[in-house]
Parts: sequence; structure tokens; C-alpha cells
Amino acid sequence: MSNEQLTSLEKCFRDLPDPRVQGRCDHKLLDIIIIAVCGALCGADSWIGIETVGKAKEQWFRQFLELEHGIPSHDTFGDVFAKINSEAFQKRFIQWVESVFRVTRGQVVAIDGKTLRGSHDEAIGKDAIHLVSAWASANGIVLGQRKTAAKSNEITAIPELLELLNVSGCIVTIDAMGCQTKIAQHIRDRKADYVLRVKDNQSHLKEDIVEWFRYGDEQGFADMRMDFHRTIHKTSGRVEVRQCWVVSDPVAFEYIRHYEGWPDLHSIIRVQRERRVGDQVTHDTAYYISSLTADAATILDATQHHWAIENSFHWVLDVTFAEDDSRIRSGESAENMAVLRAVALNLLKQDTSKSSLRQKRFRAAMDNDFLLQLLTQV
Repeated sequence: MSNEQLTSLEKCFRDLPDPRVQGRCDHKLLDIIIIAVCGALCGADSWIGIETVGKAKEQWFRQFLELEHGIPSHDTFGDVFAKINSEAFQKRFIQWVESVFRVTRGQVVAIDGKTLRGSHDEAIGKDAIHLVSAWASANGIVLGQRKTAAKSNEITAIPELLELLNVSGCIVTIDAMGCQTKIAQHIRDRKADYVLRVKDNQSHLKEDIVEWFRYGDEQGFADMRMDFHRTIHKTSGRVEVRQCWVVSDPVAFEYIRHYEGWPDLHSIIRVQRERRVGDQVTHDTAYYISSLTADAATILDATQHHWAIENSFHWVLDVTFAEDDSRIRSGESAENMAVLRAVALNLLKQDTSKSSLRQKRFRAAMDNDFLLQLLTQV
């Protein structure tokens, strides 16, 4: 690669171990990666699609890549990404994110899992891959991902992912699966705060928190350190009311610590949601624990931002990138394709034009200047 404008990708991926037999390769590994990233930006969701983009833009690619043997075939793309060590590829992705994106301190980093439904292979008994991802809400980018064999193993994957990320000064939110003392400690060790949703099957913890709020309601929270915040959102005939009570009573902390030993526990939280759509009204209540002090507005905002990983990331992967429809599954290829999607999504999110992500991908396929702009904006 000769163009200095593309060196951010080149610097982070150039030392990726090449799994192929050296001396018998027609295409440079870095060239294959760059073309695949551009293919993902241009709407390609398969190896055939990436080959098509490559051939359509071959003369453009020759400005940056040597391409001594032309554009690789879709079989070559598939074979190479099936063999690339997925863990090493993920680590290079995280290095790239940290090198080109400035993560805003104090923002919410939501951690959640998603199953790649099409990655299973019944013929060989291969289960679908489950990825745990970290989403930076203020930046609107994927910070990193970690593969786990099943949803139940998120408990081990979350600390491994956190170990790779720089979340210092951020608020890490995790759903009930991640409500574990070891995970809370790991977050604090990374110099971040946590807001963790309490699991229903954590009987002592859940019962104690519910009891404290029942007592607080009866007493009107008199002589108790408590903060309250309420928000109302109205959109297209839908009204959503959220209320947040945050208690920071030392007696409550000691009572809960007696059972669980939570690190730096400063708040227990109740969030009530009311949704009105026409004549239909639904209610739900969730309980959380946090290392944050009693700031109901901040904590309610954190719980609201947690759902951004569903709406702004997982939903986009399914609708815009057709992830659930993908049948890429050979070797390491499913997880490696997930990295390509994450790179493309991060680059597309940085573009400030008002077009949808789907339109931006189409424009990148049609307009080489726009594609270059996406690649060089960071």
C-alpha cells in the first residue's frame, strides 16, 4: 500500500500472522483485507460480493495496492478468512479502533451478546457462534468483540473482552447475565464504573433490593439518601415514561455486601418504564446495582443508552448488513466476517451526512471518491 491516507488500516493489520504457506501465495494478505473492508463498505455481504466489488473497482484499487495477480477470487477470500486466526484479527481490530477513535470519557459502554444464527453447521455438529460486543454510545462505534461458545459463557467472555479495551472513565452497562461480582471487580480494576441489571435468580440480592425500595416507598424515603429522576419521550403516537430511584443508604450497602461482596457498591436502583401506544399501556420494573453515587439522571441515562447496542448495532447488523442471513461459517470465517462488518460500520458511522447506512453503502459502491472519503476520515 503506497497511499499514506490509508495507513491507519495498514499499520494495525500489516503484522497479522499469515496462515498460508509462504512462497505459494499469489495475493498479499493485507491487500485481501483492504479489498474485503472496501467490499463490506460497498454493500457486499458475501465473498462473491467482495470479489465483485474488487473487480469492478480494480483500477481504483491499483492506486493503493500492487495487485500483481489481479483481484483474488471469492474462493480465495473464503479460504483465507477461514484460516486467519480470529482472535488475532479481533485484537488488530481493537488496536485500530483505539488508534483512530477517541473514546469519550464518561460515556456509556454497553456490553451485550448476539448469536450469528447462520454460522451453525448441523452436518459437522458446529454450533452457532455467539459474540459479546462492546458499544460506545457517544461515539456510536464498536469497541471490540469476543467469541464465546454459547450465551451462557458470556460470564467468562466479558472479562476477557474488558481486558482488551480501554474503558477508563466510562460507565459500563451489562444486562442480567453479567451481574457477577468478578465482572464488577474487573470493571473497577479497569478504572470504570458499572451499572449492572440484577438477575431474577439472584434471590438474595434481588429480594433485598426490592425490600429496600418497598420500605422506602412506605416511609417516603425519609431520612434515606435517595435521588429521583423522570423522563418523558413522545414519538409518533408513542409515549414512554421512565422513572429512576437511586438509594445510597450505607445500611443497605452493608446488608447487600453481606450476601455478595460487591466492589465499591454505592447505589441500588429501581427503574420503572411505562409505554403508551394508543389505548395500550405496559409497565415493567428493573433493578440495578452501581458503583456510581446517587445521581438518578446519570444512571437513568446509562440504562437508556444500554439499549442503543440493540437499536444502533445489533439491529443494524441484521437489517443493513444481513448478518442473520449470512451462511459464512467455514473455519474462522464467521467471526472474521463479523470484524469486517464492525470496521465498515465504524467507518460509516463517522460520516456526518444524513443518508441512511444502506444508502451510504450504495453510494460507496457507486462513488469512489466517497469510498475514499469513508476510508480516510479517521
